[in-house]
Amino acid sequence: MSDLTHVELIWLSGRIERWIRFGTIAEECILDRSRRLVSFSPGSVFACVRWAANPYGTAVSRIDILRAVAPGQSCTTVPYVRPGAEILLRLSGWTKVERALQAIDAVEALKIDPVDVCLDHWRHLHNRLSAGEVPHAYTLERHQAWLLRQSVEP
Repeated sequence: MSDLTHVELIWLSGRIERWIRFGTIAEECILDRSRRLVSFSPGSVFACVRWAANPYGTAVSRIDILRAVAPGQSCTTVPYVRPGAEILLRLSGWTKVERALQAIDAVEALKIDPVDVCLDHWRHLHNRLSAGEVPHAYTLERHQAWLLRQSVEP
């Protein structure tokens, strides 16, 4: 039994696409020309984007920001993620997904790796976008506060 959280990705251009937006991949296994299995260490934060189309256009747009859990920790099942993960953000619908992707881009514009962002920020983003509200921007000051909090917590 592995300590890793595994995510199955697929790329069938124009039909089904599942990819990692950010995260530190611990292991990768290519299954075939269109599928691969990526794995994350316990505690790792990563974003998985899922998109699918039918003959009439986009059928599914979804983004999940997840934290990989250690064996024995409680987790939530998520499609294509084994055994599951802690959900920090889970949105569907292109408008909400696009706003989440823009928020990730804004974090990267600050020269901060999204895997290092305060976990509460992703929860905040989820709640505000789910409610149709404007989320608060992540700032360098907030990030510094998060890093200080991390250094004093056991």
